[in-house]
Amino acid sequence: MVAELILVRHGQSLANVAFPAADAEGLMEAAVSGRDAEVPLTGLGQEQAAAVGGWLGALPEDRRPEVVITSPYLRARETWRIAAEASGVALPEPRTDDRLVDRLMGDLELLTRAAVQARFPGEADRRAAAGEFEYMPPNGESFADIAVRLKSFLDDLYTDHPGRRVIVVAHDAVVLMMRAVVEQLSWDDVLAVERESGNVRNASISRFVAEEDGARQLTLDRYNVIDHLPPA
Repeated sequence: MVAELILVRHGQSLANVAFPAADAEGLMEAAVSGRDAEVPLTGLGQEQAAAVGGWLGALPEDRRPEVVITSPYLRARETWRIAAEASGVALPEPRTDDRLVDRLMGDLELLTRAAVQARFPGEADRRAAAGEFEYMPPNGESFADIAVRLKSFLDDLYTDHPGRRVIVVAHDAVVLMMRAVVEQLSWDDVLAVERESGNVRNASISRFVAEEDGARQLTLDRYNVIDHLPPA
């Protein structure tokens, strides 16, 4: 078992801004091009990443992460790079893990709601019939699939880094479903978490700790916290 697991969602990305704007106007296209994996941070997202770095730099030396793993997506890698530089302290070099990618949306990747409705007119009914946990976009993955890959990731993490303090920088779906896997939550429990805490926020910090040395269970210390960020 790791001693500590910190989960950080990446800072605000261009897609986080462009898609709500496009969907509000019913547009077929959003101001984002290319692949989801290459969507960059906004200026605010960079500031949020630096604030994460300030939080890391203020930790006592014996509380700083010893292992750093990020999603391979640009927005996650850049969040860590900026945070590490802004921290002003020595932090481990990161590595990436493909199991930490955002939810794979397949044929629906980077499509607005209007575009999905136009190109895949039956998708809304298929989604409703399957239920959100089991719904799989065409050539994409469900939340159930995310849980499977995150369980594999955690199994390896516990084996490879016992007793270490670990920080993961990834995506909202990863943070949410990591909590589901660690705490063995049902989908109803996951929905209750979202009702209570809202969506996983950009540059938020969630933290699990081992109850005691040698414990085989992580306990939630904080979730979806943004106290380290400057006022919006």
